[in-house]
Order: sequence, then C-alpha cells, then structure tokens
Amino acid sequence: MPAAGLGLRLGGGLPKALRELGDVPMLVHALRSLLAAPGVGAAVVAAPPDGVADVRGLLARELGADAPVTVVAGGATRQESVSLALAALDGDCPVVLVHDAARPFVPVGVVEAVVAAVESGAPAVVPALPVVDTVKEVAAEDGAERVVRTVDRASLRAVQTPQGFRRDVLAAAHAAAAPGGDTTDDAGMVERMGVAVTVVPGSEEAFKVTRPFDLLLAEALLAKRRAERASDAEVPVV
Repeated sequence: MPAAGLGLRLGGGLPKALRELGDVPMLVHALRSLLAAPGVGAAVVAAPPDGVADVRGLLARELGADAPVTVVAGGATRQESVSLALAALDGDCPVVLVHDAARPFVPVGVVEAVVAAVESGAPAVVPALPVVDTVKEVAAEDGAERVVRTVDRASLRAVQTPQGFRRDVLAAAHAAAAPGGDTTDDAGMVERMGVAVTVVPGSEEAFKVTRPFDLLLAEALLAKRRAERASDAEVPVV
C-alpha cells in the first residue's frame, strides 16, 4: 500500500493517507478494509520517509501491536514506493495486491474477487466499473479546447484497486520499468510487458479520495456504515 504521497489536490497540509475520516486516518480505514478479507494475510505500507516511526506508532494504536502490517520508507514517486514495499514482502507470498490508501472503503467482496482470479491463474487482475459519462477526446486549438471526437464508452472501464498480481509478474514489471519513473498504474506496467490483465467487477464504494468533495462522499459513506453497524447491534437475538 503506497502511502507516501502528499495528495496536493486534496489540500490540508497532511499526507493524504493520514487525513482523517471520522477521527480515523484514511490509511487505517484502508488497511482495515483489506485485512478484513480472508484472502489477505499481511500488508506492507510504504510511508513518508520522514514519518515511518510515526506511522508505525499510529498503526500499532489503531490496529493493535500484533497486526500483520509492516511499515517501510516509501520513495519519491508511487512507482518507487510500490517497489520498496514489494521488496519488503515475506518470501512465501505468491499473490500480491497493490491498493491505494486513498480508497478507504473497498468492499471485502471486491478484494476476494481479485485474489480468487489471480489464484485461478490470471497473472494480473483489476477491478473496474463501466464508464457511465459520455467521454470526449479534446485538443487545444487557438487557446481553447475543442472536441476531436466522442469516444465509444461501451468498451471503457474505470479501473480501481486493489490490483492483484502473481508476485513474479509484478516484480518483473517493476524491474523492467525506467528508474525514477512515476507510473501510477501497476497493471499498465504489466500490460507493457505483453501480459494479459483480467477485469473483475469493481464497486462504487471503492472510489478514490482525491479532492475535497471526495472527502464529503467518504464521510457520508462512513456515517452510513456506522449507522448500519449500530442498527445491527440493536437487533435482539431470538
């Protein structure tokens, strides 16, 4: 889980992964979502290089000292952070998920679908949703953007995380990538090697918190989930 980015579009001064939702850092929500999936045994977090000790302390308090989470120093780019986290994985780990800390509420079912597809033989898997908006290709002309064409959205998908990989495939993709690059999609790195990427259904709840409005959506979803848990707890057992 790369969590070393500043998230400048979100504002606020803190690294994006440490911004709070309901008084709990987004990173903690994301880890809880992942670790709730039976197919996930451990997690490696690539934290801001100058904040590794702070993140370790935070996760020990929020998740417990025995939580199966390792924290390492991330890099200057997402690509470098993923590479550093990958290098810190336990040796006995044939399937690897790469998940955005900024997607705090991915449902367990999506995580399990990705894991199951890799374990069934797919070398790389991404969860995705159909694109519902009309998509226009544009180009700059005389200081203004002009539509070049309307893209057929029937075959378009909006990709989410966690993205799943056979460990050897993901390691090879990072080894082949240009040093110092800033690839933001690990599946794209695998595609460039000619490896097929399988798509499984994603979820609207797995949206990415990127801008201030996304924080409002995340707070609303968190409030809804907490209300549902409270309601379930009040149901008497017969």
